[in-house]
Amino acid sequence: MKKKIMIALIVVAAIILLLAVWFNIPYSPIKTQFNSDVAQRMQSSAPVASEKFTADDFKELPPLIQKYLESNGYIGPERHALLSMEYRDVDFGLGENKPRLKIDYTHTDFADSPDRLAFIDSKMFGVPFQGYDYYMDGKGGMKGVLAKLFTLFDQTGPEMDKACLITYLAEAFFLPEALLKEFITFKQVDEHTVEATITNKGVSASGVFHFNDSYEMISFTTNDRGQIAPDGSIEYTPWEAQCENYKEYSDGIKRPTVFRAIWKNKGGDFIYFDGKISRVNGAEVK
Repeated sequence: MKKKIMIALIVVAAIILLLAVWFNIPYSPIKTQFNSDVAQRMQSSAPVASEKFTADDFKELPPLIQKYLESNGYIGPERHALLSMEYRDVDFGLGENKPRLKIDYTHTDFADSPDRLAFIDSKMFGVPFQGYDYYMDGKGGMKGVLAKLFTLFDQTGPEMDKACLITYLAEAFFLPEALLKEFITFKQVDEHTVEATITNKGVSASGVFHFNDSYEMISFTTNDRGQIAPDGSIEYTPWEAQCENYKEYSDGIKRPTVFRAIWKNKGGDFIYFDGKISRVNGAEVK
């Protein structure tokens, strides 16, 4: 009997050791997929037309957008065909009345087509939780994996396609190259707001960008984003992205250092993403 107990304890100890090793090694299937997709997409990305922007490049855009680009230093520095943004220790909510996590978040957006790839890295009670948000070739999805092996959710479909497209639009002002593409159109509403519409693969979505007196883009609002519940049900709820605390980065461009994503639910605002930007295209805050 004692021998059987000893064998069982050894087996349990071996399993715990293997899990500890698995949890802590850098490799994970979903992260590998993310890195591979980004690398492949970068290889097919169309190059930019010139090394630097001039004010003349944006002369066809609404005056408010031109003032935003000029005031925040986008005229002159290196021109980019993609956007890479990194966040650390983001306060992330899985849903109302559900646990909140601290996550690291990285996303890459491409200018030649509204493709966007994002990776979430976190832990739940010490167990790795990782996520992959993607929008490529008109198809969007959101996948969450626990312990690098067990899929918690894998949401796809037309509403997810549209939601991912809107996320790309909300970030477009950080990638001026995308503002010049035909898949985004703009209409200035007044001296502080610009309406934008993005269209790709037969799907369109619209929202409004809001600017302050310093020509900083401070928020994006839309009613075109469906909130998808874990059971697959969808409710169209006002959605807002907020940008705060603009500072100059090491590449000479002024950008926000705080970014929030908010569902404007009937019972009150639900801030599900509240993070500080740590790096943009390799540049950090001065």
